[in-house]
Amino acid sequence: MTSEDEPMTDEQWTATIEQLCTSKAEEFRLIGYEHVTGNEVWQCVNDKYAKTGQPARHQVVNDILSLKVTKFMNFLTLSAYKGTHF
Repeated sequence: MTSEDEPMTDEQWTATIEQLCTSKAEEFRLIGYEHVTGNEVWQCVNDKYAKTGQPARHQVVNDILSLKVTKFMNFLTLSAYKGTHF
């Protein structure tokens, strides 16, 4: 862990995002969506940044933690129609 005064390294940031996405995937599995992966969660959250660019880190964390299963399922459905694979 870094102190509050030290910024996170890129590696630490990536690891944090992976942990958050994995946690969100586990949450979705607990409510019955058995095959959700952390990568799929990240693809869903990251999809909205394609047009606007990467937001501040606190916004990325908020977007992951506040992701609703309905938004996630809509993303997967649209990805299937577009033929997007991840």
